[in-house]
Amino acid sequence: MNKLSDTGKGKKFRINKLSSAQIIAFGYMVIILAGTLLLMLPIASKGDAPRFLDAMFTATSATCVTGLVVYDTYTRWSVFGQAVLLLLIQIGGLGFMTVISLAAMATGRKIGLKERSVLQDSVNGMQLAGIVRMARKIAFGTFFFEGVGAVLLAIRFIPKMGLLSGIGNSVFLAVSSFCNAGFDLNGKYGEYSSLTEFASDPLVCITACMLVLIGGIGFSVWDDIGKNKLDFSKYRLHSKIALVFTGVFTLVTVVLFMIFEQGYTNAGAGFWQSLLNSFVDSVAPRTAGFNSVDTAALSPASSVLTIICMFIGGSPGSTAGGVKTVTIAVLILSAIAGMKNSDDVEIFGRRLEEDVPLKALTVIAVNLFLAFTGILCICAFQPDFSVKDIVFECFSAINTVGMTTGITRELSQASRIVIMLMMYCGRVGSVSFALIFTRSKKFTGVHNPVEQVNVG
Repeated sequence: MNKLSDTGKGKKFRINKLSSAQIIAFGYMVIILAGTLLLMLPIASKGDAPRFLDAMFTATSATCVTGLVVYDTYTRWSVFGQAVLLLLIQIGGLGFMTVISLAAMATGRKIGLKERSVLQDSVNGMQLAGIVRMARKIAFGTFFFEGVGAVLLAIRFIPKMGLLSGIGNSVFLAVSSFCNAGFDLNGKYGEYSSLTEFASDPLVCITACMLVLIGGIGFSVWDDIGKNKLDFSKYRLHSKIALVFTGVFTLVTVVLFMIFEQGYTNAGAGFWQSLLNSFVDSVAPRTAGFNSVDTAALSPASSVLTIICMFIGGSPGSTAGGVKTVTIAVLILSAIAGMKNSDDVEIFGRRLEEDVPLKALTVIAVNLFLAFTGILCICAFQPDFSVKDIVFECFSAINTVGMTTGITRELSQASRIVIMLMMYCGRVGSVSFALIFTRSKKFTGVHNPVEQVNVG
């Protein structure tokens, strides 16, 4: 990465002067703008070209792997437009630095230390050593799982849609599911219908949900499983926490959705259909954005539980959004340690570093601040909307989920800009977004005097 431009004073502005957070944020911004321009081309639409803001909203949602849309993907966009969206989703899911690094490796270009550092931050790698090798594994694993998912989906889609349409839909849904994007081409069965047409099809629903879980477990966890196979005792602490929390949380939420939806979306459904619905209800909000039942018809308890699922999201360094499973686990462990009056936060026979709870609290605090800022803005812009619907929409946006109660298409221009900013912050990372505007930390060796305050 060399010189970007020259300033008026003749000083060279180099990318290595930017922090990793700034490079990542700038990269996603460029991709979104490029996607916007491509979607505005006449060839991208079925009918008139979209307005700039609507095209940007769609490009932002695809690049930030969210899934909130102002147009139905199938009925509004041509094959070219759908291909653009698929490319944006893939780049957004892998991370643009991973894509750039893979392109550099393919052309034989050497990847420097700065690029390796940004790549590490982009995929949330545990260490700088071996990060390029890890990028190769990420690419291989991504295309492998997407390919397997597409083949399984094609078993249902080809007989139902025909050869070409079936293959296209299979590939699109597989990529969108793995990247936790929430886009689909099922508008032919009803606009914005998502997976409702296949609600009773275990192959489609389970395949999509498993892709969501695999994509959302985290690239570093993949690496750990690849090295140590099924020997759980050899896994890094991060992988253990991510896997256990994901498994337990999924199981608990499936049971809760089955209980909460008995008289609502699962009314009249048998046990196995209720279980399948509840599995999709549990997995999709973390953070794929698909739905096999009407989201607006969920019970009040399930709506709250869905917001909790959206807020938590997947695991660090994955295609998913949210504050992440490990973050919540660290916060819970810290609370338990505090109640025990213990100075150490421990799990699986290991002690967490002292600054980890503070980092977890920072992520959650910034995410909640951005979410409630967005809620306040949209409530002010559109007071006729239900507060419940606005809260649902904003948590869906900031955590890059894509689920909605149906108000996305009714948002005003100002509200759409707010949602776009929230999707962007959610993909870049809420804390990383805040760091864009700060300078690098400088240690002066001087500390202010300590004084006690009351907490709680």
